[in-house]
Amino acid sequence: MNQTQRTIRLVGVPMDLGAGRRGVDMGPSAIRIAGVSQGLRGLGYAVEDDGDVGVPAPESRDPGPTNARYVDPIYHVCNRLRLRVRRSLDQGEIPLVMGGDHSIAMGTVAGVAEFFQTREQRLGLIWVDAHADMNTPETSPSGNIHGMPLGALLGYGSPELVELGGFAPKVEADNVALIGIREVDEGEREIVLRSGIHYYEMMKVDARGMGAVIQEAVELASRGTAGIHVSFDMDAVDPDYAPGVGTPVPGGLSLRESHLLMEVVADTGRLVSLEIAELNPIHDNANATGQLVCDLVASALGKKVMGSLLPPRR
Repeated sequence: MNQTQRTIRLVGVPMDLGAGRRGVDMGPSAIRIAGVSQGLRGLGYAVEDDGDVGVPAPESRDPGPTNARYVDPIYHVCNRLRLRVRRSLDQGEIPLVMGGDHSIAMGTVAGVAEFFQTREQRLGLIWVDAHADMNTPETSPSGNIHGMPLGALLGYGSPELVELGGFAPKVEADNVALIGIREVDEGEREIVLRSGIHYYEMMKVDARGMGAVIQEAVELASRGTAGIHVSFDMDAVDPDYAPGVGTPVPGGLSLRESHLLMEVVADTGRLVSLEIAELNPIHDNANATGQLVCDLVASALGKKVMGSLLPPRR
């Protein structure tokens, strides 16, 4: 596979300000150690590592309001991330953002959406997660902002997060597909239903099969959009396969379902950016989840078991 004309820009965001469980700040290092750069170069991409966005330690900051903990430093980290992602796209690259808790998605998606907005285009979003991430400060039982990013991107929640980058919403609800949910808070459920996004809880994945679900999700995220961003929370994968995550929930995606999702997205040729969140090396087994991240990234960016499905020329 020849991808020599494309560059992948790695951006680490070692943030656990939005989480209630420490350790996801080490996620970017674990992904690098597992060999993400080598894997992508093996696929023919050029790889540039942008290093990490600076993130303050929780102990050095006032948590602020109990219903939106660390909202101020999270805003500033996400704003710096937004600028890096936008610059990468301006340079014709594919940004790969490595977290960190899932609140980083507010910065990533803001940067991608802003890039397309200046061209009068829309962005499609596939959000893969065990949780809906659509709480607001009013509905959140914990006040942890990693449970709020998708809501903020759709226009719900803290004004400073909703308006990040100076515009809202970042994506249209009809172009959003949420896959893999199996743990949703009561107040959050109402927001999901009211929002108009397309959601596929694990029951639907089980009943319909991942093939049908991801094909439909891709069609919805492609409808009238210039490209697709995938935001993949590693807790979407069942803990039997991905133990090293921030908030594990039993009953998740299998290895093959996870790879199929990424492979189908790759086949569309519409992936413009990718994000992996919530890898927690403290709870991993010999960086097995970090290695899984690298494998899933490779699938999203074109790796196939047998290569092209086209017959060879005679």
